[in-house]
Parts: sequence; C-alpha cells; structure tokens
Amino acid sequence: MSNASLAITRALLFWGGLLFFLGFELIIPYRPSSVSKLKRWLNNIGLGVFNSVVLNLLFASAILKTIEYVSVQKMGLFNQWSPPFWVKILGTVIVFDFFLYIWHLLNHVMPLFWRFHRVHHSDLNMDVSTASRFHIGELALSAIIRIGLIFFLGADLFGVALFESLIVLTSQFHHSSLTVPFWFERFYWILFVPPSMHRIHHSVVINERNTNYGTILSLWDRLLGTLLMDVNQGRILIGMGAYRKPDSLNFHHLIFMPFTRSVR
Repeated sequence: MSNASLAITRALLFWGGLLFFLGFELIIPYRPSSVSKLKRWLNNIGLGVFNSVVLNLLFASAILKTIEYVSVQKMGLFNQWSPPFWVKILGTVIVFDFFLYIWHLLNHVMPLFWRFHRVHHSDLNMDVSTASRFHIGELALSAIIRIGLIFFLGADLFGVALFESLIVLTSQFHHSSLTVPFWFERFYWILFVPPSMHRIHHSVVINERNTNYGTILSLWDRLLGTLLMDVNQGRILIGMGAYRKPDSLNFHHLIFMPFTRSVR
C-alpha cells in the first residue's frame, strides 16, 4: 500500500465517521451545546486537518518503511515466533491499544506531556469533533512510539492499518454527544469504551478526569485500577477549570497552549 492510498483510506474513515456520528448527534443528542458548536467545530476540525497534513508529511513514509524493513529483516516478536495471521493481527491491535493506554495515562501524570494533552481537555463541550482536537506535538510523539512498537512486534501493514482505523472510529464514537441506550452502554462497557465512560474522563473534576484512559478496550482500566463508573452523568461539566472562556480557545490559542502557563 502506497502513502497515497493509505492517506485516502484514512481520510475516508475520518470524514465518514465524522458525518455518521454527527448525524446521530443531531437526531438523538445527549445534551445541547453550551457554546457555539460552529466555532468549536471550526477549531477542532481545523486542528484535525492540520495534524493530518503534518503527520502524513513527517511520518507516513517512515511508518511504511519501518514495516517493510522489519519484515525483510525478520525483526520483532512476530517475525521470530511466526504465529498464525489472525493472532498476529489481533496481537498488534491489543498491544498497540495497551501502550496507547499507558501513553494516555502518562499524558495526565507527567507535567511536560500534560502541557500538550490539555489542548484536548480544554474543549468546553464533548462531541465527535473533540476526537480531532489534539496538539501536533502530542501526536508526533505518539507516532514515534508506534514506530518503536512496530520494531518490537514486527507488526505488518494490515495490523497497523486496522489499529489506526479502529482508533479513529472508536474515538469518534466515545467522544460523541449522542444518546446511547443504557443497556447497550453497560454491555459495551464490559470490554470497550462507550461515551458515558469517556465523558467522565472529560470532567472538569480532576479526580474524575484522571480515570478511564482506555481508547479501544476498557479492559486496561479494569485491570490497572483506573476505571470509574458510578458518576452522575447529568452533572458532569466538560472541560478544565482554567479554560472557561470560548474566546480564549481559538485555533491559534490551542497551537500555543503548551507553551503557556501550566495549569490543571
């Protein structure tokens, strides 16, 4: 798969998922917007498009070349062990998701990483567009970690592409402001991350924010003691206490936020 075809596939998934979940947000919204939805979307999607262009320029070729290199050189755990194809693919998704959990947790507990990650948490409402609201610095570091994981596992292109696709769609789902049946969320929550679980993570209350780090699987939160369930969803205030003014959260503010005063 070439850089161009990979970029087209990711773009189709991103825009398709965005429109799909937006449709449900408009039909069965969880709660009304407290600030201008249009302005938030311009900022969030603007960040998403900017990040996509930069990441594609900086890392797309590097990731593809790394996958090719470890395959030819027979490097990594899977190339030494030679498991069945389905085990290799499933293992890639699970291991990558676990390290994403660890990376997410570190973004909350390490002051330097939090400077970048707070761009995501400063959103005053949470909807599908919030899944695109990340600082390029955080995503660049994440891309470097994934390249390291490709070396470690000997992951192939299909496994990495499947993981990236699942990350896009699951992140868009659990950030979405849509009404999900209670029975479905409780069932889905057994292994995966529903909107109610991630809504707690976006709470302005720091002790609630520092929980529920999972992206695809909720399993890691269960095993490592960071799962929080029993929170009154109706009273959750989204965002951060230090950032409550929409006029201070425009695109250029978000780009420079990591280099301003550190706040929780």
